[in-house]
Amino acid sequence: MTEHDIKDTSLATGGRYRIEWAEQEMQVLRAIRERFEAEKPLKGVRIAACLHVTTETANLMRTLQAGGAEVVLTASNPLSTQDDVAASLVVHDEIPVYAIKGEDDETYYKHIHAALDFKPHITMDDGADLVSTIHKDRREILDTIVGGTEETTTGVIRLKAMAKDGALEFPVIAVNDSDTKHLFDNRYGTGQSTIDGIIRATNILLAGRTVVVGGYGWCSRGIASRAHGMGANVVVTEINPLRALEAVMDGYRVMTMAEAAPIGDIFVTATGDINVIDTHHFQNMKPGAIVANSGHFNVEINLKGLRNIADEDPRLVRPFVEEYKVGGRPVYVLGEGRLINLAAAEGHPASVMDMSFANQALGAEYMIKNAETLEKLVYRIPEDVDMEIARLKLIAMGIDIDKLTPEQEAYLNQWQEGT
Repeated sequence: MTEHDIKDTSLATGGRYRIEWAEQEMQVLRAIRERFEAEKPLKGVRIAACLHVTTETANLMRTLQAGGAEVVLTASNPLSTQDDVAASLVVHDEIPVYAIKGEDDETYYKHIHAALDFKPHITMDDGADLVSTIHKDRREILDTIVGGTEETTTGVIRLKAMAKDGALEFPVIAVNDSDTKHLFDNRYGTGQSTIDGIIRATNILLAGRTVVVGGYGWCSRGIASRAHGMGANVVVTEINPLRALEAVMDGYRVMTMAEAAPIGDIFVTATGDINVIDTHHFQNMKPGAIVANSGHFNVEINLKGLRNIADEDPRLVRPFVEEYKVGGRPVYVLGEGRLINLAAAEGHPASVMDMSFANQALGAEYMIKNAETLEKLVYRIPEDVDMEIARLKLIAMGIDIDKLTPEQEAYLNQWQEGT
């Protein structure tokens, strides 16, 4: 059997059914797969992917494989793996997978190293753990690497910091910077799936509650919008004056986290930075406050600080719900502070990941074709590729749009005519 380290291969059949269910909502990726099968643009290319092991990711792996690539997959978060999906990829698609839901940090990095033993030509990251591990611990494989792609905001932040320091050793496509990714996946996908994860973990009613959203980037906007749509009173905290002003103009209350701490019922972070919710915030929260994170890493909530000020060790009161006592008051942390939409739910809906993973597939193809002309920097996918993904998505949705007439095109390309 294909090399792997997964929970249980007997889960494969159920995983295949769920992968096929997701595929029905991923028409853009299906169109790309059909072209890839005919053209084989990735023939002979080894791709190591460090992504959330979900049904949508499985369809991306199968698309890359159809394009001729040899693929290996490892998890990008210890709690995001769907074990039946991992089993299906190993058993039915003969793709090496190293991922077990709930794995500890040691196993997580052991799996990353197993994927890097594959000596990839292309890295495909969600959070940049693959790239950072290569640069810190596996520099001997740099000679084989052509370039990489990066899925998420946090990873792009890390990669741009590496490029700024001159530390990045190969070019990377920032998939997250594509309009068909961050305007849709981050806003609609994160918005819906985060609320889904919170409700699955707690079974609480959002209507009438005060929901405090940390940040007002695209992910946080989606969370705020969906919480408001379910009847919550939304408070936004920000450090960026422009985004804070946007949140005010969108109808939300804006204040500091210190001001929000005593009034919030539910807190959600999605900023990409550390200690957005810190110890002094926990000390001022009302009894029963619920705290969750939807940023990529579990650093946005200061859990170490919380453990230090807690009256006693936390207890697990529901799956993915830990109760801490601070000054005798209960505070509940969801999903160990990790991505709640994947820890307690199934992540983004397939229809929105369709565009994100179309970007990943076409990003890998673009990198193979253009790597020799690219510097060791972070790039976004060309605008024409972004537009093609949007065009394919509209076709899949049965929507037609207008086209410029020759007269309109001529008008937009001249300067003489005015009032």
